Amino acid sequence: MEGTKPVNKKLAAALSGGAVLVLTLSGCGSSGGSSGNDKLNSWAKQVCDAVKPQAQKIEDANTAIQKQTSDNSTPDAVQKTDAQAFQDMSDAYKAIGAAVDNAGPPDVENGKTKQANAVKELNEISGSYAALKTQVAKLDTKDQAKFAEGLKGIATQLGKLSQSGSDALKQLEEGDVGKAMAQQESCKSASGSAGAANG
Repeated sequence: MEGTKPVNKKLAAALSGGAVLVLTLSGCGSSGGSSGNDKLNSWAKQVCDAVKPQAQKIEDANTAIQKQTSDNSTPDAVQKTDAQAFQDMSDAYKAIGAAVDNAGPPDVENGKTKQANAVKELNEISGSYAALKTQVAKLDTKDQAKFAEGLKGIATQLGKLSQSGSDALKQLEEGDVGKAMAQQESCKSASGSAGAANG
């Protein structure tokens, strides 16, 4: 019986939506010359350099969950992989929040408010993934039907999480901040292939 398989595929699809959040932060889609503001450019470099390894971590977590969907994985293996992936994502978003916090407000109008809102949002996303990890860890892997049902619930929440989310990040990146971030090598490479799809 392979009840968990289609559900885990759904989980993987919902998850790929979540990865877009980080790519938002990678200045994806922003173009135009440098803002000519050294303060802002050095702020963008600090944030982009910190985001790059975290974006990679989130991508790896996505890949791990997607790999489980293509194998004939047991509920135990799916649970273990998913729990670890959610933990990694939670840690990554927390680290990105800390990076934006440490960088201080960007040198733009309402920079302080934009920065505070983005940090709050990143910490909330981190908390949501931590809650999903707890949830997936509690699922009953002995009963495949129950496990599949539980995964379905998690996939639904993941879908909502990837839909909600990055408004404050988008606001942080409007205008000159986005332009400055788009100039940074670490942000360019963080957006990678998804940048081509979404940028």
